[in-house]
Amino acid sequence: MPAPVIEVADLRKSYGVTLAVRDVSFEVGRGEILGILGPNGAGKTTTVETLTGLRTADGGRVRVLGLDPQRDRAELRRRVGVQLQDGELPPKITVAEALDLFASFHTDPADGRELAAGLGLGDKLATRYRDLSGGQQQRLAIALALVGRPEIAVLDELTTGLDPQARREVWDLIARVRDSGVTIVLVTHFMDEAERLCDRVVVIDDGRVVASGTPAGLAAAAPRGQVLRLRLAEPGDLTAGARLLAALSEVSEVATGADEIVLRGRADLVVAAVRALDRAGMTPVDVDVQRTSLEDAFVHLVGDDRPRTPEPRPAPALTATED
Repeated sequence: MPAPVIEVADLRKSYGVTLAVRDVSFEVGRGEILGILGPNGAGKTTTVETLTGLRTADGGRVRVLGLDPQRDRAELRRRVGVQLQDGELPPKITVAEALDLFASFHTDPADGRELAAGLGLGDKLATRYRDLSGGQQQRLAIALALVGRPEIAVLDELTTGLDPQARREVWDLIARVRDSGVTIVLVTHFMDEAERLCDRVVVIDDGRVVASGTPAGLAAAAPRGQVLRLRLAEPGDLTAGARLLAALSEVSEVATGADEIVLRGRADLVVAAVRALDRAGMTPVDVDVQRTSLEDAFVHLVGDDRPRTPEPRPAPALTATED
């Protein structure tokens, strides 16, 4: 991994008797995208808000670009862009005014109008914040986080509220930003987003890091096993075929739909199933082998029904103008 620009060691944070973050540790290398995943109330938002100086840690060590987020807060804000899920702007400010305002905080800002155009806001420059849709407000927050040409961008649920096409456009923009050398910390609950964008992910549950690694590495370690979906050339063979396959030692689970059989089992499931059907004179068609995904790994790691206390939220404001 490249030399770390973010170092978190044994981070702890409590709210009263609630321990929200418990000895969280990770590093982020320069120029990479780190995804922070976890269920609601897991501690991920508290963690990233501690990185940006919005929260004060109760214990542990945090360094961002070699700076202490509390002691060096003013300098850090010049070098780190932040897009908060609950950020708000004055209702009457226009898109252009907001971009110009945030650009004025920096000595070498990016072209705000170019950013706006890239995020689908090119025709909304004269629109007031209160008249933007939720998705448009989200896009503006991303533009404001990037307008200062930050060395690090912290993005919290950046595509929430966006339609599928807009999400892909934002993904392309974030990939280009990373390619320009910006390090990105991405909090997301979209597994496809993490698989598409992130070099590594950290999974947090109940305030602890429960797994970390590449999306592909975590997916490969998920214990779901092989999944095979197939149809038979003769639909009338469906029930008999399912009964035949259920008897194989390689198969752990069989389910049937209107016109298909779904199997779960060992890695050698596919060859065993196809051979068994062939011996029985049944012809499989539309055979689809499904790999385990990051979502499978996530559900395995945190997919239980334990109640979780929602994380306390900071004041809902974009705070780039604070001292």
